[in-house]
Amino acid sequence: MNGHARRVSRWLLARPARAGRTRVLAVEGRSGAGKSTFAAAVAAELAAPVVRMDDLYPGWDGLLGGVDALVEQVLRPLSLDLPARWRRYDWADGAHAEWHEVPDTGILVLDGTGSGALAAAPYLSGLLWLEAADEVRKARALERDGELYAPHWDRWAAQEERFHTRDDVRARADLTITTT
Repeated sequence: MNGHARRVSRWLLARPARAGRTRVLAVEGRSGAGKSTFAAAVAAELAAPVVRMDDLYPGWDGLLGGVDALVEQVLRPLSLDLPARWRRYDWADGAHAEWHEVPDTGILVLDGTGSGALAAAPYLSGLLWLEAADEVRKARALERDGELYAPHWDRWAAQEERFHTRDDVRARADLTITTT
């Protein structure tokens, strides 16, 4: 995966900044496709911060709420050359918690479903889609999050499907990488 991360990093640096002075890469795909691992690898290559959509969703039914938070708290301020900050959702407490500042590095990696939303598109320098077979994705996600995720898998998968269909994310991706 590191070879892909290096290539994507070089590709992103050649793209124009569209969120003010910041180049933003959205790493999209279905749950368990490898988004977090890949986003972390690209961020390490670029010494860039990562904003995780998992920290923005306000609960299991909050995919679109996470998109709204991403645009309002992170992308729009960056586009205006203002400080960006986001509020973490605490899944255990079921409430929003502390605020986090987005370091002004000129590059930002977004990790997760919703990062490639149509509402985010004007701010993105690149949209990457990660693809994996359904059985591989589910096995990865449940191995990663186990009992926490298992009762919500179908609920979240249906929400992802509606979102990805509505915003046609896969078809709009600049690059697609298969992770299996």
